[in-house]
Amino acid sequence: MMRAAIIDMGTNTFNLLIAESQEGGTFKVLLDRKLPVRLGAGGITQKIITPEAMARGFKALEEHAAIMKEFGLTHAKVFGTSAIRSARNGKAFADQVFQRFGFDVEIISGKREAELIYKGVKNAVPLTEQPVLILDIGGGSNEFIIGDRENIFWKKSYKLGVARLLEEMHPSDPITPEEITKAESLFRMSLRELYKMVPMYAIDTLVGASGSFETFSALLCSEPGSRYRIPEDKAFMEISLPDYFRLHDQMIWSTADERSRMPGMEPIRVDYIVLASVFVSFVLKEFSIKKLIQSNYALKEGVMAEWMEQSGEN
Repeated sequence: MMRAAIIDMGTNTFNLLIAESQEGGTFKVLLDRKLPVRLGAGGITQKIITPEAMARGFKALEEHAAIMKEFGLTHAKVFGTSAIRSARNGKAFADQVFQRFGFDVEIISGKREAELIYKGVKNAVPLTEQPVLILDIGGGSNEFIIGDRENIFWKKSYKLGVARLLEEMHPSDPITPEEITKAESLFRMSLRELYKMVPMYAIDTLVGASGSFETFSALLCSEPGSRYRIPEDKAFMEISLPDYFRLHDQMIWSTADERSRMPGMEPIRVDYIVLASVFVSFVLKEFSIKKLIQSNYALKEGVMAEWMEQSGEN
C-alpha cells in the first residue's frame, strides 16, 4: 500500500491531496485541502507573479508541508498551472519553491493539464462509450476535453480562467447585462474550435470539474429543503439544468456582499463565481447541453491516479 501527496499550485488556490492506494486500481482520499492564494491577483494580465502573491504561495506551501509531515510524508508531486506557466517570473518562483521546501515543481502545459483532468474525472464519473464534454474552470485557464471512458478525442486549454477574466474585465457589482454580453462575445470568438468539435461527437453531457462546480453543488446542497445531498459514496453529482439556471440567475443578480453570506459559498469564490457561472451558462446554452454532472475529481486526482499506475500500484 502506497501513500502519496500531490500539490496543485493553481491560480486561485493551492490544493493538497493525500491518498492511499487501494486494491483494484483505485485510491482512497485521506485528505483534500485547499488554501486560497490568489497567485494571479494583480499580475496575471501583465504576465507576472507579484511579490505579495508569492508570499501568499509560500505561506500556503508551509501549511501544506506541515500537514504532510503529520501523515509521515516529506515528498510530494508538485504542479504549476496557468498563472505560473504564463508568468515571466514563473520559473523563478518555482526555483524559490524548490530552495525553500525541496519541492520540484513541474510546470505543465495546458494540454498536459487537460489530459490529467480527464484522468481525474474518469476516476470519479462512470463514463460510457458516449463521448462527453469535460470542462475545468481554473483561475488562469479553462480546459475542455472531449472523451469517453477509454479515450480522449480532443483537448484544448483556453486563457479564459476566472481570475484572468476578472482582472481584464473588472465587472460591476452586480454584473450588468452589457458586461455579460461582452463576456459572451469574447467566449464566442475564443471557442471557435469547440464549435466544430462538439457536433462531431454528438455531445449532450457536460462534466464540470474543479472549484466553481464544487461551489455550485455546495450552494444547491445548502438550500433549505434541498433535494441535493453531497454524496458520500460517490465522487460526482448530477445537477438538473433548471436548478443550475435558477442558481445562475441568483449569481448574476447578487452583490459580492450577498454572495459572501450564501450558505455553501467558499470565500475565495465570492468574486470569481459570477464570471464562472456566466461561462457555464453560455456553454450549456450554446452547445445545447442536456445533462450537467459535477465531478469532485480533477487535476490532482488525475496526477494521483497516474502516479499510482506508474508505481505499479494499480
